[in-house]
Amino acid sequence: MNPDHRFSNSFATTRYSTVKLLVALSLLFVFTPFIEDLPRGELVESVLLTLVMVSSVRAVGGRRRILIVALVLVIPALVGKWINSFRPDLLHPVFFLVPVAVFFIFIVAHLLRFIVLAPRVNTEVLCAGVAGFLMVGLLWSPVYLLIARLNPGAFTVPAGSTLDGFNAFYFSFITLCTVGYGDVTPVTKIAKMLAVTEAITGLFYMAVLISRLVSVYSSKQPAEKNAEGAA
Repeated sequence: MNPDHRFSNSFATTRYSTVKLLVALSLLFVFTPFIEDLPRGELVESVLLTLVMVSSVRAVGGRRRILIVALVLVIPALVGKWINSFRPDLLHPVFFLVPVAVFFIFIVAHLLRFIVLAPRVNTEVLCAGVAGFLMVGLLWSPVYLLIARLNPGAFTVPAGSTLDGFNAFYFSFITLCTVGYGDVTPVTKIAKMLAVTEAITGLFYMAVLISRLVSVYSSKQPAEKNAEGAA
C-alpha cells in the first residue's frame, strides 16, 4: 500500500473535533468580558474553562497514548480550578495556574503538529489553526496571573484595578497580536521577557501556519492538473 495513502487514511480516522473546540473558545471569548460582573462569575468562568479543556482533550485524543497524557494533564488543572472557585483560600494559585499552563502547552503543540502533518486543507485543519492561535493566548493568561500573584508589582495596571483574570486575558491577547495599548505594562524583567516571548511566539505561529497552508494548497494544484490531463 502507498505510504501516502496509509497516512491519508490515518488522518481521516483521527478523532479530531477542532470545530467543537473553536465553538467552545468562541463562547469563552463572548462571555469573558461579562463574567466578573455576574453574581457567580467565578463559577461561570470555571464552567466555560472546563468546556474548553474537555473540548481540547477531544480535539487531540485521536490516539490512546495522547488521550491518556491529555487526561493526566487536564485532571489536576480542572480540580485545582474548581477548588479555587469554591475555596480560594484552600490552595495557592500556583497549584492550578501551572497545571493549566502546562495543559495548554500540550494542546497547542498537538494542534500545530496536526496542522503540519495534514495531507490536505479542510475545515478541521482551518479550525485547528484558529483554535491553536487562541489557545496560545489562553496559555499565557495563567502565566501572567501567576507572576502577578507572586510579585504584585510585576505589572502596572489602570488605577483602581489589579491584574485579575480578565486583565490577564486582555493583556495576553494584545501582546500576542503585538498591539500593546500600554494600559497594562510589564515592569519586572521576568514579566517583560514573558511578554516578548509571547509576541515572538505569536509571530512564529502565524508564519508556520500560513506557510504550511500555502504549501499544502500549492502542492495539490499540480496533482489536480495532472489528473485532469490524464482524464
